[in-house]
Amino acid sequence: MSAPGIRTTGMAESPSRRNLFGIAISAGAAALLPGCAIPERGPGVPVGQVAKASVLGLPNERFFPMLGSDRLEAEFLAAAVRQRRARGLAADAPLPEMQLLSVSGGGENGAFGAGLLCGWSDQGTRPEFDLVTGVSTGALTAPFAFLGSGYDPQLRSVYTDLTQSNVLIKRSILAALFDDALSDNSPLFKTISSHLNEAMLAGIAKGYNEGRLLLIGTTDLDAQQPVIWNVGAIAGSGHPRALEIIRRILLASSAIPGAFPPTMFDVTLNGQPYQEMHVDGGAFVQAFLYPAAMTRRRRERMKSGAQVVPAIAYVIRNGRLDPEWSVVERSTLSIAGRAISTMITASGYNDVLRIYNNTRNDGIDFRLAYIGADFNKELPEPFDQGFMRALFDYGYQRARKGYDWATRPPL
Repeated sequence: MSAPGIRTTGMAESPSRRNLFGIAISAGAAALLPGCAIPERGPGVPVGQVAKASVLGLPNERFFPMLGSDRLEAEFLAAAVRQRRARGLAADAPLPEMQLLSVSGGGENGAFGAGLLCGWSDQGTRPEFDLVTGVSTGALTAPFAFLGSGYDPQLRSVYTDLTQSNVLIKRSILAALFDDALSDNSPLFKTISSHLNEAMLAGIAKGYNEGRLLLIGTTDLDAQQPVIWNVGAIAGSGHPRALEIIRRILLASSAIPGAFPPTMFDVTLNGQPYQEMHVDGGAFVQAFLYPAAMTRRRRERMKSGAQVVPAIAYVIRNGRLDPEWSVVERSTLSIAGRAISTMITASGYNDVLRIYNNTRNDGIDFRLAYIGADFNKELPEPFDQGFMRALFDYGYQRARKGYDWATRPPL
């Protein structure tokens, strides 16, 4: 998600961003004001032990790609085994073409991806995805995309019926000093919970057992590590807390630091309780598909002339990829705000470029969708329903007519 009043998909500056920076700069005054205390938290996981800590006690509940990709690669191989079994194929039988989907962050711009998916369904060529990944607003879209076109009405509702009151409650300006965020995102948790129910949990578990994967990214702020959550495995575990944890994963993935509170996860390490602080996966990447190191065996097979499973990777970038020109005021807050906006824009483009290079090296067809310069409606306020409905329709109409997917990032 994007921070309240901050457009994270372009390069334009807003008064709200300047206000946010002003509050941040004044935060040092907190130490001078008596009688106030920031929210308490449990002990953090000891340094170097994060990969050993567990939320539900499942060995494959999540992965830390910066610490190696072997466990994630093993999960992909196990998924192939389950898929062959579900299709009634022999253990060494080739699999059909794999369909991969990555849905990026982008706040309100998630309406674009939702509209595209729904229009794609109505156009009649949307595939069943073998892998769906999501970050931030993409994490909210990903479960619906994973479950298929039957959940399009719910996906449409999330992005066209949503209002600011369904996402956040604004806090006092003093929250910048004495709380963990400028807004309370408990309304967003209620929104997530109203859609992600037992029926969806069962559907995700079924997809996992059939050999399909649903992966959501968050950021462990204590460990300064990206985390990939194996949502399908959690759903299929039968654990009584599985539904609650998946809801919290989606909340964490969309929690922009400072704008929304972090999501705290109670974990266990060597029988001892600890607590982790997780925020928006976009703090590391705005979109991901798989770590490049994970497919080294595929590349080796390709070089030797051996057969590999054909695949198509679809990337939905919930944002623009062209720069948005704006006159920047000659002031500290304006310059800082514009610089951060520029870094976010560059990060989003670099994520797309990274996925493109990885898929090209792995012999995977690349398809990219993003908001074009022809969509010029301005966002008047955070989570404005009129803006989101217009953007949903923009994505829907293009997909309904047969989306013209780009085969490489724009230069």
